[in-house]
Amino acid sequence: MAHYFVGDIQGCFEELQRLLSKVDFNPSQDQLWAVGDLVARGPGSLETLRFFQQLDGSARVVLGNHDLHLFAVNAKIKRANPSDHLGPLLSAPDIDSLIGWLRLQPLYQEFPEHKLIMTHAGVPPQWELDTLRTEADRVSAALQSHDYISSLIGQMYTNGSNRWHDSMTTVERNIYCINALTRMRFLHSDGSLDFGCKLPPAACQDPDLSPWFEHAGIINQTYTLVFGHWAAVMGNVPSTSIQALDTGCCWGEHLTLWHLESNQKITQSRLKKS
Repeated sequence: MAHYFVGDIQGCFEELQRLLSKVDFNPSQDQLWAVGDLVARGPGSLETLRFFQQLDGSARVVLGNHDLHLFAVNAKIKRANPSDHLGPLLSAPDIDSLIGWLRLQPLYQEFPEHKLIMTHAGVPPQWELDTLRTEADRVSAALQSHDYISSLIGQMYTNGSNRWHDSMTTVERNIYCINALTRMRFLHSDGSLDFGCKLPPAACQDPDLSPWFEHAGIINQTYTLVFGHWAAVMGNVPSTSIQALDTGCCWGEHLTLWHLESNQKITQSRLKKS
């Protein structure tokens, strides 16, 4: 069995299919891991969700910030970003089935045999593996509850819970977990999350900010961390124990597939719009 990890698809379905054909991906033998943000700016969000839903056990997915935002848009508590192309998905006859499937996807995936953890945006450096499991599993349980819109999705649009501490309420813990695992880029020197700067690491001029993966982390001392989310990084990280897979396909760059067994990366450039 081959294990392939793909960066942020964001509805770039045709690019995904061409990429998988390059490696002769066979769902009866291989497994496809996706770092989240299956939907949004590309034209094929509907096709992308249907594809992963049909892969069933041949796919391992984590939720990204755009996937979580889809829940709010579908529930009509937020409007879709004008630059997203969610119309065909939101009006699809199987939208309820697709949303139900997406709600079952976690915020992290673990591959113990290869000592590997996958999230959308990374893992807070101060978190141990047990903390990641506990906090992310709590969010998943809330997401799968009948009142998930009011109890979780409607409360997640805040930057207030940006520093981890033991006295957090359950709501604050859930918001911090979502922010850290799906939105994190830069950290302040005290370890708190920054939501303002989205530049490439070398372009950030604030001396108090540095990329989360440049902080001494606990989990990546023994695990490989796989993440996406930060297209400006373009796969360039200073550690062999971290794999950055978002290479900006939806921004006109390319989609990246990482073959775990050979440690090779295969790319597919963004196709021209018709």
